[in-house]
Amino acid sequence: MYYPGTQEIPPNAAPKILNRPHSVHALVEIPEHGAEGVLVSQGGVEAGFSFFMRDGRLHYAYNYLAEQLFHITSDDGIPSGRHILSFEFEPTAQPEPMKGKGAPGTIRLFVDGRQVGGGELPVTVPLTMGLGSGVAVGRDAGSPVGDGYVAPFPFTATLRRVAYDVSGQRVVDHEAELRYALAHQ
Repeated sequence: MYYPGTQEIPPNAAPKILNRPHSVHALVEIPEHGAEGVLVSQGGVEAGFSFFMRDGRLHYAYNYLAEQLFHITSDDGIPSGRHILSFEFEPTAQPEPMKGKGAPGTIRLFVDGRQVGGGELPVTVPLTMGLGSGVAVGRDAGSPVGDGYVAPFPFTATLRRVAYDVSGQRVVDHEAELRYALAHQ
């Protein structure tokens, strides 16, 4: 469980979401006049994701190694009231870390368990979301993942908490992780 108004979680202490099914859930209270801002971001301009609201809709932006940016937007606007805003990632194939590619997958956006959008990530980050930015809740504390907003883009309504679910089976390439660790000593 993560809370807004706290320090950024460093990359080495962040949830291990790469190459595995995962979901992120934000408990929010949206006023009548609406809200905007980052619910949670992990990573930054070099690689990562951001889950945010803008123009009354949910957005999920994913940056693959500063080479490709993917953006998924909800079909429907988010009404006022207390809601659980979520996204789920489900891998659709095995990662290929030797080729610099993580598991491709499907992203689905939800409001209170009802799917409101989705799309495909044809490629994801294989080993790490970057060295500079970790997990930030309620704002983007570092360099933004993409051009969907200007950081810190704080969430303008009440964000109670954010929960990650990483209970899905992780695909691990121990040899690639060892090479990465040795290269960054």
